[in-house]
This record gives sequence, structure tokens and C-alpha cells, in this order.
Amino acid sequence: MNQETNQRQLLFEAAKQLGVTLTDMQLTQFGTYMEMLLEWNEKFNLTAISDPREITLKHFVDCLSIVPHIGKDESIADIGAGAGFPGIPLKIAMPGIRVTLLDALNKRVGFLNAVILTLGLEDIHAVHIRAEDAARLGEYREAYDVAIARAVASLPTLAEYALPFARVGGRFIAMKGPSVEEELAVSNQAIITLGGEYSSTISVEIPFEDITHSLVIVNKLSHTPARYPRKASQISKKPL
Repeated sequence: MNQETNQRQLLFEAAKQLGVTLTDMQLTQFGTYMEMLLEWNEKFNLTAISDPREITLKHFVDCLSIVPHIGKDESIADIGAGAGFPGIPLKIAMPGIRVTLLDALNKRVGFLNAVILTLGLEDIHAVHIRAEDAARLGEYREAYDVAIARAVASLPTLAEYALPFARVGGRFIAMKGPSVEEELAVSNQAIITLGGEYSSTISVEIPFEDITHSLVIVNKLSHTPARYPRKASQISKKPL
């Protein structure tokens, strides 16, 4: 089997272990996505991971771990989408969801738009805007069923960026590493202040890798006060 066939089979089997069955067309879309990711990554930095097997497991499959926690026709805001994770893998696997990819770097948005066009994806849009600016605009604020952030920032910081996008009755999902207990301990006040309530932490083992990740799920109970999110400099200097 050639490398492309290997990655295709690996993706199919790993996704299946997470309860996600991918069709031939979806596997082909993931293959094209990887080709574009590797090609564009040579021009500017999209991901530090460049090995196809690692991209399959640490990016694609990791993102697919959210699928069981999203409704098939929900609206999703991907905060700081970067190279499209998790928004594009989720859209490929769940064609019925509506996705907005938000990113502050225009080069990355150019890549995201190219992927969307090449894969023929519908009801998914990439927007060049800072999350803290978008969250103050009526078309984005509290407009989504689910706000998702897959980033290295601390949970109180992620919550301030993401919770303003979730509608009341919706939720925020933070994709984190295995050790989230410490972050959770200092996050409760921030989550409550922003209109949320901690719901659960779901531990996810990435198939074929010795990696465990955590999905932190926060329910949106009330409107986020108008003063949030603050400017990025304030969020980083003085987290809630």
C-alpha cells in the first residue's frame, strides 16, 4: 500500500474508534485537505506538524473527537481557527453543520478559503477578524449553538474569547491537554462572570497514539455582560 492509502485507512479506522464512520468522499476530502496543508505550509507556517501520520492522528482525528458532542445541524464558531482545526474536519464529517472560522491572520484565512473552495464545502465561512472584535458585532455575538477553541491559552482566557459567541442555551467546548484540573480550579469565576456554567470534562484517547486529550464543556446559561470580551492586551495581562 502506498502512503496515501495507508493514511486513508488509518484515518478511517481511528475515526471509527471514536464512533465516526467516514465515507469514501469524506476520506478523499481529508486527503486533499492534507495535500493543501503540506503545500501551503511550505510558504508560511500553518502547523508545526508535517508528518502525514501525525497530521492524521494529532490534527484530523483529534478534531473528530468532538463529533459525538455536536448536533448534526448546529451552528459552530471556531475561535482562532488557524489551519482550520477543528472547524474544517468537523464540517467534512458533519455536512449539515454551519461553521464560521475566525482568524486574525489574513494569510491563514486565504488558506481556509482555498480549502473550502477546493473541497466544495457549503455553509462554512472564513472571516479575517480578531475574536474580541467579532464578539462585539451583532452578527456574531451569541449567534452560535457551539463556540469551540483549540488553543494553548489558559481556560479563563479561552472562555472570555469564546463564550460571547455562544447563544444562551448553547455551549462552549475547549479542547485541552490531559491536565485540565488545575485550570478548572481557577476558571470557575471567569466562566460564571461570562454567563456560563461548567458542565463536564470528557477524556479522549486518540487511537493509535499514546495521547489523551480533554474536552471541557461549558453551558451558556445567561447573556455575557456587554463589557466582555475586553481588549486582547487586558485579557492576557489580567485574566478573569
